[in-house]
Amino acid sequence: MLKSSIESENARRAVGRRTFLLASGVALAGLAVWRYQSMEPAHAEPAPAAMPKQVTLVDFTDDGGRKGTISVPTIQKTDAEWKKQLSPDSYEVARHAGTERPFTGELLNVHDKGVFRCICCDNALFSSTTKFESGTGWPSFWAPIAKENILESVDISLGMQRTAVSCRRCDAHLGHVFDDGPRPTGLRYCMNSVAMRFAKG
Repeated sequence: MLKSSIESENARRAVGRRTFLLASGVALAGLAVWRYQSMEPAHAEPAPAAMPKQVTLVDFTDDGGRKGTISVPTIQKTDAEWKKQLSPDSYEVARHAGTERPFTGELLNVHDKGVFRCICCDNALFSSTTKFESGTGWPSFWAPIAKENILESVDISLGMQRTAVSCRRCDAHLGHVFDDGPRPTGLRYCMNSVAMRFAKG
């Protein structure tokens, strides 16, 4: 009788231990899952797009009159948006640093008074008063309308080092600048017609 009682008690304790261990294991597993899930953001909202950087440009009328400096946001668009806005040639040159064939640009022989503006954002780039015949096949200028309106950077493509010129507001590729121009600067800003539009003054 005593032996049977002891065996029964031992069996009850064994079941209790198993139940306790099983319950503890489930609780630990639940805690691990909860901890893992709390570390992973559940459907986090996408971070808001960064605010465009502000740049200071010089504003001009179409006849080349200086209106003063302005602070404006840079223009950033997706590749698809630029493709929709621009002609295929303008897109290739302005957004992918291509080069139009020489002597094919519509602005090569434009000599009217006015301002050459960025095809992408309308930023004033060059004045007709600094345009000259370089004989290279591309519209050429001995100075930008305002240094503040362009960016110059090192271009090492094609196995040589050149100075690329782009629009400060939208980063459109415009062309290159060389040191074989006329006085007073001695510079030749060799631009692509398709990267600009002419605003007659």
